[in-house]
Amino acid sequence: MNRLFLMRNPDLFQGEKYLNKTKNYFEGWYFKNSNNLETISFIPGTNIDKNKKAFIQVITNNESFFINYDITKFEFGINPFYIKIDNNIFSKEGISIDIKDINQNLVITGNIKYLNNININTNILSPNIMGPFSYVPFMECNHAILSIKNNATGMIKINNRKLEFNNDNGYIEKDWGCSFPKSYIWCQGNNFKNSNASFMLSIADIPFKLFNFRGIICVLIVGNKEFKFTTYNNTKLLQYDIKKDFLNITLKKGPYLLNIQSKKCFGQKLSAPVKGKMEKDIFESVSSVIDITLKKNNTIIFSDTSNNCGLEIV
Repeated sequence: MNRLFLMRNPDLFQGEKYLNKTKNYFEGWYFKNSNNLETISFIPGTNIDKNKKAFIQVITNNESFFINYDITKFEFGINPFYIKIDNNIFSKEGISIDIKDINQNLVITGNIKYLNNININTNILSPNIMGPFSYVPFMECNHAILSIKNNATGMIKINNRKLEFNNDNGYIEKDWGCSFPKSYIWCQGNNFKNSNASFMLSIADIPFKLFNFRGIICVLIVGNKEFKFTTYNNTKLLQYDIKKDFLNITLKKGPYLLNIQSKKCFGQKLSAPVKGKMEKDIFESVSSVIDITLKKNNTIIFSDTSNNCGLEIV
């Protein structure tokens, strides 16, 4: 597969060429499932340095797990897209989970189906949320939204505890490259109280050749209307108040002002890549609350609150 084809199909495994090398590389998909009470997210992926491994991370409101696998347990499909790690299968149509880890006394099983996948608007110049930056070959971390919202139905059982989803909310994204940014914020929500809105935001310090810049990718979808706020469409960062467990951000693009406020609930530990190694501890909450207000010419055109949101402040 050539690089142009992969960039235009970011859901596919981008790192096949690294499987027979020792160059530092990681690639991970993020499958988030939320009902009105709680969230469970699965992060299947690979990391390559001197060693080659596959992994699955699992995070809920109250716990997280990291399960290592030999790289020979990792498979991928192109048409249709899927990722398989041991007996676990992940695709845009659903997930099938069969995790057994004796060392952690952990058994996770179940299936969730995804219907009515909604994604952001894309084109040749902007194959995903990174826009033209998708084609830059030396980015340390690439990001893609694969399904900003879908209907999730099924059940996951963690040991003896059941998590059930009945036409609830799913979300799929991914990252790949060699390292996560040294500092960033990420939040995502689609459990809004009074609307069917979907939202994602990331602001990160991006290394770019000889200098760094603050990169912004943000999208809000309300009904059939999409609002993008990004570095490449001249979005301005008017307010950036970030604390350990709180954020207050205001973005401006043309006549639109977008304010995002969130207070982080207790986070669970995840592992993030540094030069291909999954050795950096970060903490993510999947039970935070996000307040969104969108104005056009100082008139409020959208205001709502989402619970069970993902939030990382690093």
